[in-house]
Amino acid sequence: MGISFSDFIINMKYYRTKRNISQAQLAEDCDCSNGMIGAIEAGRAKPSFDMILSISEALNIHPADLFLRDTSVSRNELKNQIQNKLIEDIKKVLNENLSD
Repeated sequence: MGISFSDFIINMKYYRTKRNISQAQLAEDCDCSNGMIGAIEAGRAKPSFDMILSISEALNIHPADLFLRDTSVSRNELKNQIQNKLIEDIKKVLNENLSD
């Protein structure tokens, strides 16, 4: 199972509407513009790590819940996938900087 931005969008909309929160209210809770929330939900903008944390906090969910495609996938499995991807990215950046 890969991490998908479309899954993030679906889950963000799902949890926002489940909690009966408008885009404007979510934007206010995340200290960003309504346009930014709309752009994220439309797939025109990708949220930063800090924005993902703000969104999950505002929706009162674990950040991993925004990425789950199938509820049968455990949070630990997703956490491991995210950690492995971050480690790969960090190694890549370090290798690029060390070779300069």
